[in-house]
Amino acid sequence: MRVASSDQINVAVRELGGVGRPLLLSHATGFHGHCYLPLADRLSDEFTSYALDFRGHGSTPRPDDWRVDWERYGDDALATAEAIAARHGADRLVGFGHSMGATALLMAAHRNPALFDVIVAFEPIVFPTDRDPAPRGASPMIDAARNRRPTFLSFASALENFASKAPMQSFDADVRRLYVGHGFRPSPEGVRLTCDPEHEARTFEQGAQHRTWDLLADIRTRTVIVAGANDGSGPAMVAEAIAAELPNGTFVELPDANHLDPFVDPDRSAELIRAAARSAATTP
Repeated sequence: MRVASSDQINVAVRELGGVGRPLLLSHATGFHGHCYLPLADRLSDEFTSYALDFRGHGSTPRPDDWRVDWERYGDDALATAEAIAARHGADRLVGFGHSMGATALLMAAHRNPALFDVIVAFEPIVFPTDRDPAPRGASPMIDAARNRRPTFLSFASALENFASKAPMQSFDADVRRLYVGHGFRPSPEGVRLTCDPEHEARTFEQGAQHRTWDLLADIRTRTVIVAGANDGSGPAMVAEAIAAELPNGTFVELPDANHLDPFVDPDRSAELIRAAARSAATTP
């Protein structure tokens, strides 16, 4: 379905199957909703899963001259969550957000506290407003995005490329296949990324510019903040502090994981979601 968001953007939202409570899957920068289909499959006996494509990603366009404002990603998450909640009547949603997608769910929960029963947020991009962990232009993720190869001769050649190098060579094979199959579109060159490398780079550049940190104390939704190993940089280093700022936040550390763990080990993310949802159901 298409959901109306700000700037006259219609967000692409897909039901990924399953039965049971509504679950919204909210993707990381540079990816798209289909990448979480293997996760949805693992939860299909307990949840009806939905995934959105944020503006500029997957099947959702971006405004022509948009320079990237993370608050608008919050708009996309809010519009999507409200549409799913309306479809399911009185049921509150369970949310799983990854990186940028986790931040957008926190924004949505702040704007509409009645939407979510619980959110599992894997390494949200929420830094204290007096600290920029990677000054503009200094992050290797920015450089990697800006230099990303945008075209391949075919879907098969793109898949072969990503299967042969880090970080995607460590991804679950289905995740990698879905990333390519729905993250590229036919083009005169063969196939082209749906998320333009410059758009991805600008999203990384603006990741520390929004003020979600200042809102954490007002987000009362039960939230499980999950992080991999803390190497002293990036979102893992502030994850525990985010959980402490949230009135109903808890922190889970995965010492053997990194920022892309939901793509490497969908089974583990599925168990985190199940545990959080069951705990929320039994806690007043």
